Amino acid sequence: MHLAEHVEPTGGKDEATMRRCIVTGTSRPKAELLRFVVSPQGAVVPDIRERLPGRGLWLTARRDIVAAACGKGLFAKAARASVEVPADLADQVEALLARRCCDLLGLARRAGAATYGFEKVRAWLRAGKCGLLFAASDGAEDGRRKLRALAGDTPVTTVLRADEMAAGLGREHTVHVAVRGGKLALMLHRETARLSGFRTQPCGSERIGNRRRKSKVHDQQ
Repeated sequence: MHLAEHVEPTGGKDEATMRRCIVTGTSRPKAELLRFVVSPQGAVVPDIRERLPGRGLWLTARRDIVAAACGKGLFAKAARASVEVPADLADQVEALLARRCCDLLGLARRAGAATYGFEKVRAWLRAGKCGLLFAASDGAEDGRRKLRALAGDTPVTTVLRADEMAAGLGREHTVHVAVRGGKLALMLHRETARLSGFRTQPCGSERIGNRRRKSKVHDQQ
């Protein structure tokens, strides 16, 4: 069986399910949020892949939102119990999301759904094969600009460093990666978008502390 057939599904009804952020009080699709649970030992644990048992505590995928939840005791309030919150929780989330992106890049390579190197990536872009373009955040701006000019409507992400991309692909150095359009590209688009909330300044208009519920949502699981 082709490797791409082993990945968990993405998109569709489950991704459109809404959850309420315990910091802002607003509802968003699950794809834009992060799930946390309280472990049997009473510690708050990130559940990046949304598989751990227990009641889900959901946060908008941004570093400042996680910091607000920790600083205002909102995990304990939402869990209705005393909980232990790691001091480096936001850093843990960033590391887990980065690892998730690298793992998915590796899966895409093994499935034949990714290529790397400037010339190969440019060829995929010209052929319309690329569903998501990676450009290393620490790569040369000139190379990023040239590929962006060819990308057109293709999503472009610069959230990973060259060493992270290379590690995911099993190489020593990688600056440009193209992922073929399809399920893996959609999954990577979601994960890189969530990771960007921990590596770039928040750019939304949502205000921390806005407790107004905008729609009826399910708050658990």
